[in-house]
Amino acid sequence: MLDPLIIGFDKALRTLFAPATSTRGVPGRELGEPVLSAKEKAHAAALMRVNHVGEVCAQALYQGQALTCRNAEVRQALEKAAGEETEHLAWTERRIKELGSRKSLLNPLWYLGSLSLGAFAGKLGDARSLGFLAETERQVEAHLDHHLEDLPKRDAKSLAIVQQMKIDEMSHAEAAVNLGAQEMPAGIKTAMRLAASVMTRTAYYL
Repeated sequence: MLDPLIIGFDKALRTLFAPATSTRGVPGRELGEPVLSAKEKAHAAALMRVNHVGEVCAQALYQGQALTCRNAEVRQALEKAAGEETEHLAWTERRIKELGSRKSLLNPLWYLGSLSLGAFAGKLGDARSLGFLAETERQVEAHLDHHLEDLPKRDAKSLAIVQQMKIDEMSHAEAAVNLGAQEMPAGIKTAMRLAASVMTRTAYYL
């Protein structure tokens, strides 16, 4: 009974405090560092910090859902998606450093809140939990679309990372639907968008 909690605690520590690693190459790694103005560089770094926070939250959400999941197949799908999100964590962390900036100071808070939300979603049953996952990924996809438009056009390295992240998020949403995701009510979708808006606006600066 204690094993899942110990493993979960270890994952939290690794997500928040250890350098993230990736088995895949970083998208855009073959590209040269773009020449950006100080304003463009700061803006790109802030957007990548927001994306990094999104990946911290994804790790916590998946972990919370896996802890309360009833179905082994669904749990395996959650763990597979979490593995890919770890790669996103590594890519965004690396890009933030390349742009001369830092990760969010509030990452422990984002993680704790998302872990609690994921555990609650898992308690609602696998179909609703998968529905929550699918809707989260759709909203993340829309958010990444916005960043593809908002990032400096000369910052091809950041754009390559965000584009691959979008492809992966679409795959996660599709997998959740194939496993029997239940559509979320409109009110919950709106609440999720509002919560995400608060997070992204705050993480841009902090």
